Amino acid sequence: MDETIRPFHTEIAQSELDDLRSRLRHARWPEAETIGEWKQGVPIADMQRLVKHWAENYDWRRCEAMLNGWGQHITTIDGLDIHFLHIRSKHENALPLIMTHGWPGSVLEFVHVIGPLVDPVAHGGKAEDAFHLILPSCPGFAFSGKPAEHGWSIAKTAKAWAELMRRLGYDRYVAQGGDYGASITLQMAGDAAPGLVAYHSNLAFTIPTAEDIANADEDEKRYLAQRAQGDMWLRGYMMEQSTRPQTIGYALTDSPVGQAAWIYEKFRDWTTDCDGDPLNVFAIDDLLDNITLYWLTATAASSARLYWELRHSPYQMPVGVPIPAGYSAFQGETRHASRRWMERHMGNLVYWSEPPKGGHFAALQEPGLFVEEMRTFFGMFRA
Repeated sequence: MDETIRPFHTEIAQSELDDLRSRLRHARWPEAETIGEWKQGVPIADMQRLVKHWAENYDWRRCEAMLNGWGQHITTIDGLDIHFLHIRSKHENALPLIMTHGWPGSVLEFVHVIGPLVDPVAHGGKAEDAFHLILPSCPGFAFSGKPAEHGWSIAKTAKAWAELMRRLGYDRYVAQGGDYGASITLQMAGDAAPGLVAYHSNLAFTIPTAEDIANADEDEKRYLAQRAQGDMWLRGYMMEQSTRPQTIGYALTDSPVGQAAWIYEKFRDWTTDCDGDPLNVFAIDDLLDNITLYWLTATAASSARLYWELRHSPYQMPVGVPIPAGYSAFQGETRHASRRWMERHMGNLVYWSEPPKGGHFAALQEPGLFVEEMRTFFGMFRA
């Protein structure tokens, strides 16, 4: 098995960028929605505002230079190329930290926390707060390979991440994940991945049992109501991607406006403290960096298959994991859980925090609070 770690350099052909701009300028638009406030999806005025900036002002080369400046790499695990950023701190005794994104995110979710985590002294912290960062792109995302066969499940990805850390020579490290990355990180802990000493999540991945529902307290009843509301109105994308990812893939791979709307909607729906407009809390170029990465790598279908794998691959969520765990319940998240629900899976839950702001994409929306959570929790496990 080839365990080589290869440098990777991003350089998108100018013809692809010109094609993107042409498609945006010649977009075919539907009529306006018949009711406002995003109740039928992204309003046409909001979408046209985003696309106008994308076509006329957005600069992919800036993002490309940023990715190349961090240090990108590729290694092949179980026959699939895995793309990752590996950013080492200059500080002695920095703690290795692998962080995993989900859908519709990417390694670019972490753009504003990389500096403070790797070089804390330059960002108001102390040298002993430093981390070495390992940020992999999930299978089928960004510059990672697109699986040609069924089987790249949560369990398989978790094992691949453990292998990645072994190849990098880290025999003692910590892990963090949100969205799909939270499940991968929990699975790594459930597998007792060699070298993993603690893990952290910012997603309430637990599913309440019948007993939980019957014995719910007032807070838990509110969480259940939120989940029911979300299941009714916010999960159409999940049903499509978990049953027909190939079908939606054709539309999103052919239309940058369609790809953008599919992702843009989630940044609004999953950030309840954005006051109805994701641009109130996210910079427009941050959103477009992430969207453009999906477009240029043509990963609409391959990333959507993540949901198909979750639905069709045999998977049992770990229960009572003994490795120390931390959880941050950002208040702008759409999905919440009580501590006792979370403890079912995170069996050794030693850190619980409720940051006052920030939603599903916490690292991108509230990088300062996210960094503080990482420093505080993982500070308990520094050698």
